[in-house]
Amino acid sequence: MAVYDITLKNCAFFARHGVFNEEEVLGQRFFVDAFLTVDARDALEHDNLEFTVDYGTAFKVIEQIVTGKRRYLIEALALEVAKALVKEFDTVLSARVTIRKPHAPVQGVLDTVEVSIAYPQD
Repeated sequence: MAVYDITLKNCAFFARHGVFNEEEVLGQRFFVDAFLTVDARDALEHDNLEFTVDYGTAFKVIEQIVTGKRRYLIEALALEVAKALVKEFDTVLSARVTIRKPHAPVQGVLDTVEVSIAYPQD
């Protein structure tokens, strides 16, 4: 079986995730990377979108989840996105999702807090 990878990199969304009330009230930008391992099937040989992942649909799946229900943990958010991408596309064998939260409420200087989840587990 031939496989290939698709990456959606640095998808940006405004959302209200986090433990503190201020994070829900103010919201902030979140950045998402989705790394998908895809079963090639006939997509490459026939140059046919029907047999692969539509990037626009994948983006919309991510967007609906990230901008939807508030999550306290970005880890839980990443897992939900990964599961949804595997479920949406029958050719996706696995998804690794990374979520970055640049304005995490941390006393100190840092660029971003980031988590990555693989589903199903590697």
